[in-house]
Amino acid sequence: MSKLDLKTAVEQEEARLRLLHPTPADIPGCISVFDDYLGCSVIRSQIKSIYRFGERRGCERKFQEFKFCLSLKSMHPEEQRDAWIRRRAEWWAHRRLEKSSEDVWDMRDPPLKDFPIPITEELMRTENMRT
Repeated sequence: MSKLDLKTAVEQEEARLRLLHPTPADIPGCISVFDDYLGCSVIRSQIKSIYRFGERRGCERKFQEFKFCLSLKSMHPEEQRDAWIRRRAEWWAHRRLEKSSEDVWDMRDPPLKDFPIPITEELMRTENMRT
């Protein structure tokens, strides 16, 4: 069972997203968010979902993302980025804390020292000698 609480998970996700999206130009625009929604709604996607899961895919979350994107238009670009990062961080944090088929490992705090082992020429020679 994870010892992680929602507040900590949101903070971790915000820090990760700020590194991935360092400037306002790095967050997706409303056109790409709308494209995601349309991609979800097209017949091919729906048929694939019916085949795999026995039901149509729900695209409501993608539509809500598009509406949220439109609501940011009146903000300064840095405020848009902050609001987008906060919303995505909350989504990822909730997803991490819910049960999932991916629930295998908890994030280490602190990470292991000297892991992964850097690949050096000496290590490669040693490995080649074993084979």
